[in-house]
Amino acid sequence: MAVADLTDWIDMFGREGVVWYAKRLAANDTLATKANQAGPYIAKEFLFEMFPEMNRPEEKNPDTVFEFHLDSHISELSHRQIRAVWYNQKTRNESRFTRFGGIESAVLNPESTGTLTIFAFVRNSSDTQWICHCWVCDDEVQSDLFEERLGPVEPGEYVIWRPGMAAIQGDLFSKQIKPHGSCWLTPDQIPDDWLIKFPTGREIVKKTIELRPATATNVDTRLLRRRDCEYEIFKSVEQEFYLDQIKSGFDKMDDFVSLANTVLQSRKSRSGKSLEYHTIEILREEGFEQDRDFAWNVEIHGKRPDFLFPSKDAYLDDTFPAGSLTMLAAKTTCKDRWRQIRNEVDRDRIPTLHLLTLQEGVSENQFSEMEEEGVQLVVPEGLHNKYPKNVRPRLASFETFLTHLRH
Repeated sequence: MAVADLTDWIDMFGREGVVWYAKRLAANDTLATKANQAGPYIAKEFLFEMFPEMNRPEEKNPDTVFEFHLDSHISELSHRQIRAVWYNQKTRNESRFTRFGGIESAVLNPESTGTLTIFAFVRNSSDTQWICHCWVCDDEVQSDLFEERLGPVEPGEYVIWRPGMAAIQGDLFSKQIKPHGSCWLTPDQIPDDWLIKFPTGREIVKKTIELRPATATNVDTRLLRRRDCEYEIFKSVEQEFYLDQIKSGFDKMDDFVSLANTVLQSRKSRSGKSLEYHTIEILREEGFEQDRDFAWNVEIHGKRPDFLFPSKDAYLDDTFPAGSLTMLAAKTTCKDRWRQIRNEVDRDRIPTLHLLTLQEGVSENQFSEMEEEGVQLVVPEGLHNKYPKNVRPRLASFETFLTHLRH
């Protein structure tokens, strides 16, 4: 559908009383892995809030059905009754939405893997039941429009948004419903200067490394653990930094909008560079020296590849062996963004483009297209099981990539 239709949809459902649940579809949500049971994983706590009748732990797999409209992809499957189910067995404790109608539904289509998807819940006319309106983004242009309001929606995470000034605290600080983990900083643990001026992404990553040192962890585990830790540090500092302003309330809508935009911009800034910052730190820990063994974000002929190995000078030296040059892009999500890296370097000099990503799966078609374009996905080993079985053997881990560099 046209972007104009999307902006109308956002206006229609971006009003008080509506509840949004946003996530990027993983391969385990769609039919990309060819699993017998498919459908988006939904946080159990969120389902219990929306459908309290599902909180029946004494009953096997309690469920409920509700009215569903897939507004982004109109077809005979667009309007139907879908099921919310809590699989509450000892070997399986998860909740999903199901009954979308199979692979023809945009929600389950393997090509939707990695796609930002919004489930907007609206009360029916009698205010007794929830109706869900859904938008599955076609491209990153649409994703960007949503993230202007929601902030970044990263793989494996979800965002709950309740439009309206009255729900500002929930909007900004209930991104996830989960207990604080070991990296959550209490007020007395937060550096004093961070409460005067919000810390930079590099400062938060430095703190992350203090809490998650390199000792006895391989680089794949290290990267994933640090990303989780960094996110928790960021959220704890964000809450302490802004909460007093929010508790004091807002006299004018402009003040509310200004603070919300400040918070969202801070989240985007952190998300946009986080993976690069962690990559730099791990490279250093593994013995790679900046400007000797790798170049970061250097401009070359108007382009800025994330990482070049071993250096910009080597890349520009026509006598330096092309086989000893490597490029690495770092993108948290890759469904559409991988195409951005195809022209960042001279393909005669570097025919294979390595792309480090945290996306939880791609479709087999998406992966084949990447391979045809000379893109090698680099995925932390702990995420490999979230990819289709036929794709997993063709993924490179971060450790495998570093081994390639050492040789």
